[in-house]
Amino acid sequence: MDITDLTLIELRDALRAGATSSFVATQAMIDRIVTYDNALCSYLNLTDQDALQQASDADSRLADGEELPLLGVPIAVKDIICTSGVETTAGSKILEGFIPPYDAFVVEKLKEAGAVILGKTNTDEFAMGSSTENSAYVTTHNPWDVSRVPGGSSGGSAAAVAARLAYGALGTDTGGSVRQPASFCGVVGLRPTYGRVSRWGVIAFASSLDQVGTFGRNVADCTALFQVITGHDRRDSTSLDVPYENFEAVLTGDVAGLRVGIPQEYFIAGIEPEVEAAVRTAIDKLAELGAEIVEISLPHTEYALPVYYLIAPAEASANLARYDGVRYGPRLKADDMIATVKKTRSLFGAEPKRRIMLGTYALSAGYYDAYYGRALKARTLIKNDFKRAFEQVDVIATPTSPTTAFKIGAKVDDPLSMYLSDIFTLSLNLSASCGLSLPCGFDSNGLPIGLQLIGDTLQEATILNAAYAYEQATDWHERAPVLPESSSEQ
Repeated sequence: MDITDLTLIELRDALRAGATSSFVATQAMIDRIVTYDNALCSYLNLTDQDALQQASDADSRLADGEELPLLGVPIAVKDIICTSGVETTAGSKILEGFIPPYDAFVVEKLKEAGAVILGKTNTDEFAMGSSTENSAYVTTHNPWDVSRVPGGSSGGSAAAVAARLAYGALGTDTGGSVRQPASFCGVVGLRPTYGRVSRWGVIAFASSLDQVGTFGRNVADCTALFQVITGHDRRDSTSLDVPYENFEAVLTGDVAGLRVGIPQEYFIAGIEPEVEAAVRTAIDKLAELGAEIVEISLPHTEYALPVYYLIAPAEASANLARYDGVRYGPRLKADDMIATVKKTRSLFGAEPKRRIMLGTYALSAGYYDAYYGRALKARTLIKNDFKRAFEQVDVIATPTSPTTAFKIGAKVDDPLSMYLSDIFTLSLNLSASCGLSLPCGFDSNGLPIGLQLIGDTLQEATILNAAYAYEQATDWHERAPVLPESSSEQ
């Protein structure tokens, strides 16, 4: 078997048993990236020499009997997460050439666990997008059909994991940016509870919504990666100081008596029939496994989209004000300071500019109460919907996206249509709950369909075990895309 076909857990076990080496696995993964990624463009920066050195070091430690959680396992990191000594651009020209002098908390955790970091994956600029078409550098292609998007904004990480170009990957999820690309690419993507994973060292988009998440080929892989990056961090004021949990140990597959809520608001006009059919079949499978299916309502779901697109741009307007050509990235010189700042900020792409303008308008004098203030109140209503729902059920099951992956270019000129791609994922971020997407079928075009499982605050163990139970009863996660070997086949 090709070593790149092994799952993260299988490789970890093989490394510990001495059946292979980290250097061999890392070199095989790099060779595969060189062969296939010209067609996919999942990576912005392949740090192959550093990765091979890390792999050699890991092999020495393995030979000494060390058993760290990810020792010797090659992992990819979204290019919005700071990595010491490695360019971190957030997919934007305004950060081109920025090399952080420190690692983000989650990268520190990866290194402490012994992971080998392969490189930085592509992202929509400042994580603003649902297709990875907003990257200032390159468009990532879906491994299942290179004429289609991989989802966004963590499309590079999702595509890399689906294409067997990494054993696992980190992404970020502000409005669905882990779960939606996981759905489009047929992998498992987890968005933890807000504060469960430190945001220190993650380039900010919307600070009350951003959260680092994990991608894996299956639930166990995704869980193993999540296990490593959790933990309290005093450098992040929103980091939760909660007791340690062994998430890998909870994957029993026993869901007898689990109450699964089905919100009527998530099965609406506009959802593709094949998506709805696959998700309802997946829910039936959970029932066969012993779960109790309960019809519920989340009545304020219709407000999630407008609320999100007031709060997120408002926070982005504040966060992106720091990019002024003085402290980070390139500086486009002009006659005076004001002109220099203006000229430099022209490096922002169309989507960040759109959201900065929306956010600045919503926060401006005379409009703050009418827009941003009301959005915060509506956010509370959405959060209370989830609170009441979780008094009745343990898990909420929905489609991850109303459609499968769409064609590249199909929505770039229609921002509202693009924003609607995340209609089923936005509410979770507004409510600070946790959620994941896992494969539950394919449409007639051979494109993956995702099932979203949502859990209450700090209930990652519940949704991971429910997902694991479903996964063990199906084989969707075992399928792999057939990849083109060169960009000429795109």
